[in-house]
Amino acid sequence: MTRARIALLLAGALLVGALVGWGGAGEADRSVDVTIHFSRFSVSSIPASPGETVRFVVHNEDPIDHEFIVGDRYVQRIHENGTEPSHGAKPGEITIPAGTTVETTYTFPTTPEHIEFACHLPGHYAYGMHGVFVFG
Repeated sequence: MTRARIALLLAGALLVGALVGWGGAGEADRSVDVTIHFSRFSVSSIPASPGETVRFVVHNEDPIDHEFIVGDRYVQRIHENGTEPSHGAKPGEITIPAGTTVETTYTFPTTPEHIEFACHLPGHYAYGMHGVFVFG
């Protein structure tokens, strides 16, 4: 086996390991269904517990794409001003194409502050496509 082939195999193994570690938020404690219809989320708040791992199943009934981004104010600001065309590699950040259902798993921090979910496609946040997590 050549050195180049060994290096390629090692790089591939490291990449797979990194993606599994990054995307593997662990087994979900529970599942939450969210539907998008007329550019609105079906819920404006979702109860959560610090350290809880939640699987979000997001159904997009609209004829246009949307996003579901979970994070604090800093994460939301980055996405509102950002230019990422699609999401899916990070837990809690997904793009939901028109008429599809997409899942993501997210583990909340053990000491959460203000965490929300939102769609940041142009004008969607301002239109009201966002909600909060209520920690109890």
